[in-house]
Amino acid sequence: MTSGSRGDDDGDRKVGSGSALQSFFDHIPVTAIPGIRASVPVFEIKFDDCVAHAIRLLYENNVSGAAIIDPADSASKKSMDRDIGFIDFSSMVLWSLEEGNHGFFDMLEKNSHIGRTKIIELTKSFFWEPFFPAHEDDTLFHVLLLFTKHHKLNVIPVIESSNSSIVGFITQHAVIQLLLQSSGLEWFDEIAEKSLSEYGLMNAAGVVSVFSDQSLADALHVLWDKQLDGVPVVDRRTGTLVGCVRRSDIYLLLEDDSLFIHRKTFAVEEFIKDRDAASDQSRNRCTETEAPPAGLLRMKDARFPRLSNPATVRKSDSLKKTMEIMAASMRESGFLVGDAGRLEGMVTLRDVILPFAPPSMDSRVDGGGFFTSLLNQVGCHVNDGVMIRNR
Repeated sequence: MTSGSRGDDDGDRKVGSGSALQSFFDHIPVTAIPGIRASVPVFEIKFDDCVAHAIRLLYENNVSGAAIIDPADSASKKSMDRDIGFIDFSSMVLWSLEEGNHGFFDMLEKNSHIGRTKIIELTKSFFWEPFFPAHEDDTLFHVLLLFTKHHKLNVIPVIESSNSSIVGFITQHAVIQLLLQSSGLEWFDEIAEKSLSEYGLMNAAGVVSVFSDQSLADALHVLWDKQLDGVPVVDRRTGTLVGCVRRSDIYLLLEDDSLFIHRKTFAVEEFIKDRDAASDQSRNRCTETEAPPAGLLRMKDARFPRLSNPATVRKSDSLKKTMEIMAASMRESGFLVGDAGRLEGMVTLRDVILPFAPPSMDSRVDGGGFFTSLLNQVGCHVNDGVMIRNR
């Protein structure tokens, strides 16, 4: 057999393997993904609602995100056009942190140009997540297609087939937990036993961090400016990783007015210590021992991990081990560290899902319907699954 024919044979085997994997995923129903119909209620926010109202609604109900709807079509439960996007609590709070030294809600009330801003106007400052739903009769293949082909997509709404109402949400954590259930199967181990270095999942050049002696406001600014799920905190002298400030920690500024007021002078390391101490007390009072459901959009939970204990991985770790670490810690990002504990890179949930995407997946997905026209109105468009601001 010539080298050329051997290459063709390898190519045929690769295509066959990809097709088989696609077929496997296409037989796993969406309903098998954990946490879809969780106890947390599904909230919908009208795009002409005020920011202050939306933030208070999610905060008081301990929900981290909600669907955005077009009020003109909200009366019709069967209209797919009424759902135009998904917005998370932390994005609204980070946007609002422009000024104000009183309590956070007082700041919203005293600065009407912030608190009374309509949700639709936020699209000009940051891009909410597009509304690409999955139906209850869809499969894991459809979910993987959406997560791996859309850089901005972190949550997938699940639509009831009979009336198109939202019954729950699929998170990237939920997909990872489902994939891990296939551990030990040949197709899974063939993908998951390879090391992070083999997949090139390092992101070393793009890692943005803050020093532990910088202010909490500095960390919040990095989260907003770089649109990160979490910013690593490193020791200025040694460069070692000492913790992480996550977007999901933003609600703490609403619970503690002094923290909000002094955020520009409060050191990140002190924030981590204080919050870990409070978290330990809450965890001791918590009677539930198991981890929160992976698909649960809960904002606050005593079982969430400590800020000083970020998910850390090494270049030699397998993809499977990385998935297990991130699943156990409920982190959106894992940080690559060297032998001396120095920060060397970052791995996201999307990074570890991507190797499971069959090569034949179709990436031709756009915003469609009302969402596309809305983006055009505010000067944005969708290109290859990514929202871009028109220049």
